[in-house]
Amino acid sequence: MKAPHEPLTGRVTAMGIALSLPLAWAAVGSAGAARGWRIGEPIATYWAGPPLTDAAAEQMQVGGWNLVWCNEGELDVARRHGLRAQLTDSLLSPGTLDDPGQRAKLDALIERVRKHPALYCYFITDEPNAAAFPGLGKLVAYLREKDPAHLAYINLFPTYANNDQLGTKGDTVTAYREHLRQYVDIVKPGLISYDHYQFRANGDGDQYFMNLAMVRQAALEAHVPFLNIVQASSWDPAMRVPNGREMRFLIYTSLAYGAQGISYFVYRYTGIRGGMLDEAGKPTSLYDAVTPLNHEFVAIARELQPLRSLGAYHAGMVPPGAEALPANSVFTLDPPLAPMPHKAPVKGILLGCFGKSSRPTHVVVANLDYTTEVTATIVGPRPLEVFDARSGRWLLAAGKRAALRLPPGGGKLVRIAGR
Repeated sequence: MKAPHEPLTGRVTAMGIALSLPLAWAAVGSAGAARGWRIGEPIATYWAGPPLTDAAAEQMQVGGWNLVWCNEGELDVARRHGLRAQLTDSLLSPGTLDDPGQRAKLDALIERVRKHPALYCYFITDEPNAAAFPGLGKLVAYLREKDPAHLAYINLFPTYANNDQLGTKGDTVTAYREHLRQYVDIVKPGLISYDHYQFRANGDGDQYFMNLAMVRQAALEAHVPFLNIVQASSWDPAMRVPNGREMRFLIYTSLAYGAQGISYFVYRYTGIRGGMLDEAGKPTSLYDAVTPLNHEFVAIARELQPLRSLGAYHAGMVPPGAEALPANSVFTLDPPLAPMPHKAPVKGILLGCFGKSSRPTHVVVANLDYTTEVTATIVGPRPLEVFDARSGRWLLAAGKRAALRLPPGGGKLVRIAGR
């Protein structure tokens, strides 16, 4: 882990894993060549956790995490608990390829682990500058050649990183869009992962949805899934520890924008407040809050996995970088929400639309007010069904209308019946 940066001009680093797109996505590069890795079960993971003992693995499995960090010696622990593993090793570095001796050691490592039933991906690096992309691209290609069945994982900066960190120039949107473009074109990732932390001690940041929208678009254009690393702690007095309602907001907004993976910064890290465990190693209130949310995230993302994200639309407030619900939307709200001037924290309803063709058949309806429960009625072109994420069952609504009781920051998945 890198040393923490200033909270807004830089920031504490984080790693994790997240995803979204069409079908049971094969990882493809920009040239569109199909690769062996597939996302499989939507990802629930973390950054900064305890050593992977049997007790820790059992706790993570019960809490709904399905991808854990480990070294080679801990792979068997992950396997015993039915968990997928993200492998960390100092050999997983671009510099390894420049040294024949080190490269031989990397080859030997890959040969030892590539058939291990728990292995899911190789962790490469966190928040690289664009100047590092050529070397990372070579390493990703090398790993893909040696072991096409497993992902090479890299996590990216958020929008509020500065130009020196990103290695690109221009205003926030220009520099970040170019950072994403170069990353996709040069590195050719199988997945786009990024982090964004907006819960400050004195309010919320205003770039969360801008970041989500830009990553969603980059992932769609590259035909790869994406993963969102979200804030679950405070590492600086300027940042607050989110509560359970705010975690629910992060889960459902990520789903509505098409994420196939969610990760939390942090699970546990000494000196950082919040996370899933306290200093004594006991589960916190966030662990209790996130446990059902992890299961809901995976269940809903699994339903959306055969589909394509067709739009993420805001009714009420439209934050920077977001799109307003269009007048010709297949799914509408009754009564419609009147436009509201934007201010943080965001309020209103978010509609994430999905389908196999250009016409939506499914919609994630999310309450953006993480302080208050709301009831929203969604209207479709034909009879609707509502997904019960806890039971995994689809339930018929009242014809073309579905009255949804949405908890603070929460949401529901709705579809046209029979689709």
